[in-house]
Amino acid sequence: MGHVNEKLYVLGAEARGIVNAAARAWQGPGRERDLLVQSLKAAGAATLAWAVSGWWLKDPVALMAPWVAVVLVQATVYRSLFKGLQQLVAIAVGTLLAAGAEALTGNTLISVAMVLPVVMLLSNWPRLGDQGIYGPTTALFTLTSGPVSSLTVSHRLLQALLGAAIGIAVNALIVPPVHLRNVRENLSSLARGAEAALAGMAEGLAHDDWSEETATDWRRLSDRLQQRQASLRSARLWSHESLRLNPRLPWKSRKKLPPLPDESEDQRWGAIAAQIGGIANTMIDIVDENRTTPSPISRRSATTASSCAIWRPRARPGRI
Repeated sequence: MGHVNEKLYVLGAEARGIVNAAARAWQGPGRERDLLVQSLKAAGAATLAWAVSGWWLKDPVALMAPWVAVVLVQATVYRSLFKGLQQLVAIAVGTLLAAGAEALTGNTLISVAMVLPVVMLLSNWPRLGDQGIYGPTTALFTLTSGPVSSLTVSHRLLQALLGAAIGIAVNALIVPPVHLRNVRENLSSLARGAEAALAGMAEGLAHDDWSEETATDWRRLSDRLQQRQASLRSARLWSHESLRLNPRLPWKSRKKLPPLPDESEDQRWGAIAAQIGGIANTMIDIVDENRTTPSPISRRSATTASSCAIWRPRARPGRI
């Protein structure tokens, strides 16, 4: 029964989070609206790429263009360019290796068995980052989607290049993302979350009948703080990246931008979040479902009272 209640709690929290995020996106600028804009830009880039490659050019491998375009509408213009290069390299390697194996063996099954181990190893190459996976997927598409020839290989590479150009252009020229506001919002959210967590813990500890369920709620509050701290670190990274190669922010305009909170604030609130997590873990460790754990406040009061009964202040010389 407890697991069912916990799942219902998680589902209810997720539903409330979605509704609140939609409301904030509608009300005004913020992280939610930025996410909405980026999502619409990605969909628009994919639609434009398909219109050019599939509808206008009628290319036999037109899928490559929107597939690449939708991925390259990234959180920053710099990231779109960097990941675009990584993805093009991965796609080119996967396509050429697959075509070479097919030309060598003339058998799709043998080609797949030969190529996949190689491209899977290459996909873990750090210089390809998280775009390395497009090497094996492209190799599979090349070998299984139809006859492999020099024409289809060249078309596949050209369509990937077209999709990358459209995705990067849409991200750079249509409301290029700037994530300076996200640092302030995430830092404020972390501070408010820490305040709410401490207030909730204080209220729970004021009662003598707090239980394992109460301690589990504190763990959830602590986990949310960790998530907010991770969002803050990501926002810091995006804020620095969003200023690079961004046509929306020429050098003269950047001097007029409001200053960001110092990074020492991140460390300070991160330390507070870690302390709250430690308290939550300690409470979960000491709670026993077979008995009622007395409130630390009550224990402290009893200890103080006994100490006061034993200790007597000494009279200082020269004083009555």
